[in-house]
Amino acid sequence: MEVQETRVQTNRVLTIPNILSAARLVGVPLFLWLILRPEFGGPKSDEWALVVLALSGVSDYLDGKLARRWNQVSSLGRILDPAADRLYILSTLVGLTWRDILPIWLTAVLLARELVLLVMVGILRRHGYPPPQVNFLGKAATFNLMYAFPLLLLSDGSGPLHTIAAIFGWAFAGWGTTLYWWAGVLYVVQVRRLVKADAAAD
Repeated sequence: MEVQETRVQTNRVLTIPNILSAARLVGVPLFLWLILRPEFGGPKSDEWALVVLALSGVSDYLDGKLARRWNQVSSLGRILDPAADRLYILSTLVGLTWRDILPIWLTAVLLARELVLLVMVGILRRHGYPPPQVNFLGKAATFNLMYAFPLLLLSDGSGPLHTIAAIFGWAFAGWGTTLYWWAGVLYVVQVRRLVKADAAAD
């Protein structure tokens, strides 16, 4: 089921929620650089990477909440928010796969879902429709993955804390990947219905 937005949208650009979303986007290259520093001879900076990821999670919560509370839901915000989510997921996949924390098959499964969604967006645009709205499953999937990745990053070491982080990290990763594809299938069904409706109207 889609998340229906009943509030009036604004075309304003400089709103607090949009600034928070833009700050999250700026944090993406910083986050990736912190993860990959040891691969290029630099010191390990996983703690700082986790701080950036945690701040991203807080801003992700705040931008949506403030947008609804202050009636600042905007067209730009509807683009920035999911874009920041996807870029953090992609950058984390790149970083953790490069460091052999994530297996290549899991990265391929998650990237394949992104490719499917990209194709669906292209089909919608050809028929004059905007990109699909974020549904509840999509948000739940992102929530699980955004918990899984920092835990898996924390699991890169030895000791009880790292072991516990690995257990919970893989649990979140399993749920997140399943929900991510489930949401993707719902997007495909939604696009198929719209295309069929257009064909019937013609």
